[in-house]
Amino acid sequence: MREIITRAVLLNSIEFKGFWKEIGPFKYALTSMDFPPVMMEQEEWIFSNDMTLLLKNLMQFEVRKMKIVQAAFNPENRRILRPEKLIPWKISNFPEEWNILSCDLFMPEGHLTENVMKRLESDKKKADAKSIESAFFLSLEFSIDRIGYLLFKPESGSKYAGIQKYLAEWEKDDRDAGVY
Repeated sequence: MREIITRAVLLNSIEFKGFWKEIGPFKYALTSMDFPPVMMEQEEWIFSNDMTLLLKNLMQFEVRKMKIVQAAFNPENRRILRPEKLIPWKISNFPEEWNILSCDLFMPEGHLTENVMKRLESDKKKADAKSIESAFFLSLEFSIDRIGYLLFKPESGSKYAGIQKYLAEWEKDDRDAGVY
């Protein structure tokens, strides 16, 4: 079964409810907290039942042909000036839009930090591109709100994203604004 990734611009709570009922529900939902949004359209949502696919879609990982690759520096070579927290891995074709974001997982141009290694399940010496990629996306899931996105995940045993509280606030805002 192929995982579904859906992006939709939903302008108000009525549109969201209709979409959720017709196309959803989904395990994960993501939107931007920032204005203007970064790597998303205004009022856009991304939905999926797979967290990694959702985050890859946000970054346009496949479209931009990104890969986890070894960085050009040797971490043992102390003669090269570089931030101490960098690891010898980076994301090629890293989104330029994210170069200005403040995140403890990456530096500009996609250089990854030691915080990614903390999520690595295997021994650091045996790290390969696949394990670094898994660690990066697991770390990003828990840091996504700090870089301007709002991520909804299942709550308290539910199979679907816990959007009820947010949706109730959104409905109230829509009523206050005279949407319905």
